[in-house]
Amino acid sequence: MNKTPKSPSHPVKASRSARSQHEKTEKAELQHPAALADSELSKEELRRVIDTIPAMAWCALPDGTKEFLNKEWHDYMGLPPEESDGWGWTASVHPNDLSRLLKEWQALMASGEQGETEARLRRRDGTFRWFLIRGRPLRDGTGKIVRWYGTTTDIESLKRTEAKLREDELELRRITDAIPQTIVVLNTDGVPVYANQATLDFTGLKLADILAPDFRQRVFHPDDLEATRAQRSTGLARGVPFELEQRALRFDGQYRWYLVKYQPFRDEHRKIVRWYATGTDIQDRKTTEDRMRNENTALREEIVRSSMLEEIVGSSVAIREVLEQVAKVAPTDSTVLIEGETGTGKELIARAIHNGSQRVNRAFIRVNCAAIPRGLIASELFGYEPEAFTGALQRRMGRFEAAEGGTIFLDEVGELPLETQAALLHVLQNREFERVGGNESILIDVRVLVATKKDLAAATEDGTFRKDLYYRLNIFPIHLPALRDRADDIPLLVEYLVERYGSKARKKIRSISKDTLALFQNYQWPGNIRELQNVIERAVILSESERFSVNASWLASLTPGSASKPIRLASDLALREKTMIESALREAQGKISGPTGAAAKLGLPRQTLESKVKRLGIKRYRFKIS
Repeated sequence: MNKTPKSPSHPVKASRSARSQHEKTEKAELQHPAALADSELSKEELRRVIDTIPAMAWCALPDGTKEFLNKEWHDYMGLPPEESDGWGWTASVHPNDLSRLLKEWQALMASGEQGETEARLRRRDGTFRWFLIRGRPLRDGTGKIVRWYGTTTDIESLKRTEAKLREDELELRRITDAIPQTIVVLNTDGVPVYANQATLDFTGLKLADILAPDFRQRVFHPDDLEATRAQRSTGLARGVPFELEQRALRFDGQYRWYLVKYQPFRDEHRKIVRWYATGTDIQDRKTTEDRMRNENTALREEIVRSSMLEEIVGSSVAIREVLEQVAKVAPTDSTVLIEGETGTGKELIARAIHNGSQRVNRAFIRVNCAAIPRGLIASELFGYEPEAFTGALQRRMGRFEAAEGGTIFLDEVGELPLETQAALLHVLQNREFERVGGNESILIDVRVLVATKKDLAAATEDGTFRKDLYYRLNIFPIHLPALRDRADDIPLLVEYLVERYGSKARKKIRSISKDTLALFQNYQWPGNIRELQNVIERAVILSESERFSVNASWLASLTPGSASKPIRLASDLALREKTMIESALREAQGKISGPTGAAAKLGLPRQTLESKVKRLGIKRYRFKIS
């Protein structure tokens, strides 16, 4: 292989010497005149072909000197053939590029492999432009290089575009460095390719450290790595904006909570080419949340100890059974049906179940189904979309969404309309719902507790409550006893309430009248504990001594005069009423409504009889004949 001379100091003289040697070799190879003619004809034909190529093409000898430059090249550069052959073409090279270009060109010739380089060449008008010079060797049958062929392509526009991109990128970096938020640019696999100055200042690391494979292990809290890794992978795979919270290590060795938001950047074909991760310091917010959570926990405990404790105060068998049931079902996620008369403390039991569950730190949302108009209950529970109905100007989140991760308590669930009952059944079965006026299913994680003073089993018979929903709600029923059925707890309740309301009224009450306790224990308490609270609070406010007593006339079932007789009379009447109702139910085989039902036999409205059955604690289904 012919070697290219190293950095020729006289390119023209060197080219003449090389060409002379090459001509001698050709004459030795082409002894026969016919062969010489054929060879010359082929070279002329080849020159004509190269001259017709609409690009700057050239042919060089094995040592790298130019043997031929096509017409396009001469026209563009403005150099005639006699000045550009051999090393003469280097006169068009920019002086600052010549030395580098010759070294790269000689290295290419020495390698014997195709290659390329870039340099600025002078156009005929004297303007220098960037060109891409590509070369490829031509070998004979023995593998010896006999020629080099190549092209010279104007890439000035490309160079300017690249320079503009570099300038734009530099400007973008200056902008991101001026932003106080931490910004990390990621490739499509989530690998960092750039971090702004705020990130470097916060971490105290260099850019190379951020771009290293182990940067997340160095920056983020070990306890957050596994969880955030899974969230990040899922978010990147979905290709939509997402966010996560994690603790980042500051330069001073302190971890601080950060909210990191990931935003994809797409090209003109909507393909993701980059991810931008912006971090915001939320340490103060987290500290406030923790403080509020602790305060709420303390407040919740105080509520349980004070303002609502009376509803579960007691040592009777009935209340102990209820508390045992609460303790068993609270840690689970099961739906609970809480039954009981008005004022027996159904909401407190629901809160006790929530407080004993793993959802204690999440929302407890109460909905009084009886207090919401029937036409609005669905939108109240499930929310609504804009224009779902007149006046719905924007999307509104419902109570189920507000209870996400926590507990929703549906009080008086028996008052739900049938169409809303169907929607509630769907939520219980599939853990999803649709907003009113929407068609998008929303998945939820909510525990459902319900309460009712109605006999839902009877309501299913009457067709006012769905049987399938009743069976779905009746997984774990808890029946709260009426106060009259736990008379043994009344002295303890009275003592607690007297102390509570006495402290509230700033009065010191040292004793409780025995006659008052007897009066309370013999009274039927139709309003249950709520009525007891009201009576005691009123008596404490009016009390002028240190001894607590109550005027018997305050109790609804009593009349002025002796207390014992009205009490016995009320008890006798209640017993006779219960006997008559049970007899009618036995004849009607437990059925209340209808022409052959117990209500018709007694001449009472169905609703009135249902109320009496509940008040008297009658289990009507024991009269059914299976």
